[in-house]
Amino acid sequence: MNFRWFLKSTFVGLALSSTIVIPSAYAQKGIAQGLSSANPRVGVQPTRIASGFQLQEVAQGSEPLENPSTKIKKFGFLADGTNTVPDENTYVVFDQNPGGPDSSFDYGRHFLYQGHENSGNMAYVTRINLDITEAAHRITLLTPEGASGFTGFNSIDGSTWNPFTRTFFFTQEAGSNGGVIQLTAGWPAVATTLDGIVGKAGYEGVHLDNDGNLYLVEDSGGTSVNIIPGDTTSAKTAKQPNSFVYRFVPYDIADFSKGGKLQSLQVSIGGNALVFTADAVADTFSTRQLQLHTPGSSWPVRWITVHDTAVDGTASFNANAAAKKAGATPFKRPENMAFLPGSGFNTFVFVATGDTDIFAGSQPALQARGSYGSLFRVDFHGANEAGTISLLYLGDSVHNSFDNLTFIDNFTVVATEDRGDSLHGQLNTLDSIWAFDVRKPGTPPQRFVALGRDPESLADAQATGDGDNEPTGLIVSDGSPTIGGLLYKQVKPNASRWFFTQQHGENVVWEIVPAN
Repeated sequence: MNFRWFLKSTFVGLALSSTIVIPSAYAQKGIAQGLSSANPRVGVQPTRIASGFQLQEVAQGSEPLENPSTKIKKFGFLADGTNTVPDENTYVVFDQNPGGPDSSFDYGRHFLYQGHENSGNMAYVTRINLDITEAAHRITLLTPEGASGFTGFNSIDGSTWNPFTRTFFFTQEAGSNGGVIQLTAGWPAVATTLDGIVGKAGYEGVHLDNDGNLYLVEDSGGTSVNIIPGDTTSAKTAKQPNSFVYRFVPYDIADFSKGGKLQSLQVSIGGNALVFTADAVADTFSTRQLQLHTPGSSWPVRWITVHDTAVDGTASFNANAAAKKAGATPFKRPENMAFLPGSGFNTFVFVATGDTDIFAGSQPALQARGSYGSLFRVDFHGANEAGTISLLYLGDSVHNSFDNLTFIDNFTVVATEDRGDSLHGQLNTLDSIWAFDVRKPGTPPQRFVALGRDPESLADAQATGDGDNEPTGLIVSDGSPTIGGLLYKQVKPNASRWFFTQQHGENVVWEIVPAN
């Protein structure tokens, strides 16, 4: 492939599509004043957002699909009433109609894609046609169940557009049964899995850099251990670090089926790699985990190869096991990452959710090791790919359980919480969305959104003990489908659209817009 011609053509494509309709610029850059408090876990609560912004509903779970199948008839619910929890959003603007079930209909140019976290081989992908207002064509189902009566997918979580392959990538957060799905953009959408290329793992976050490399962030909970070592009567709610941050380097950036190298992040502390061991207690309370989470510290990192299709073949494999065997560094449930705008894709921030439990989080030894979650910054320098990792923020009882994140300008990264219903109840606090200044590590963030709880979520919580809403799918993007758009999409926040999903309950997708 002539890469220079391909790159040039994408910039031409960007110029030709410059007539894209962009919402009016935000009245302010960043967040002038955050919210003072979260919502308590009591009754129905409104979702609140910082001054200068407001929420507009894009879709909700009870809305019908234009092409319902036997079991999938609504945006957020199966026909039997099962809540399918739509997760991460990907915003894309195409320069022509991508098509749909009605071949005579123009579906517009602006689209929001999302995977649904449902299990039972019934997870699926939907497309919200943002230019369309009529219900008959508003939301399209892209992955109906097949002849087996099932979609064959589970816990579809992360998503991204790959401008090099011109396809979507969706992740399945299903542990050793997880993996990556590639989905074509045209109609009908064709799905293939990459289990023998990038392996099977509980992947969540998925992103591309300007060289066509794929970054994957894994969320796989580790072995539970007592919060006080040696005391078997103490709560067994601390978790062994068990998840990895990956990079896949394809042999052909336009065709992932040709294979490549799956790599994982390795941190060295005191000259020795921080690795997974068979001793869950020792790993959970290790001195090097403490050093990794120490404010002001900085440690060397590098990418190590954990699987190479040219050597290991293309049979399906367990990426988590391969990372452990190769000596990669485990973290406490990292869920997503975002590249720092203007860094040339050499710097990224990723979150680790932690233990989502008050008993573990309240133990000083565990909180100091990321039990309440953390944000890390990774910086690579030069062609030899030597880099460093440093702590951006260590979670506490007020700010914790970090999940999705995105940059809203060149220095502000915004991260959601995913405390889970247990921690919601333990702290009597619903989730928030926080804004961190990457120039000021350790500085408490501003609360951007205080998530509420809708009546449907409350009913679920009262009936089953769970079902609280969760903020997810946070994205700020101009939607460009070109390589040029990949290079610059997060540097111009005022030319972007902002979305997130209030997952569970009624599954409302929100757009964040300037206040009137």
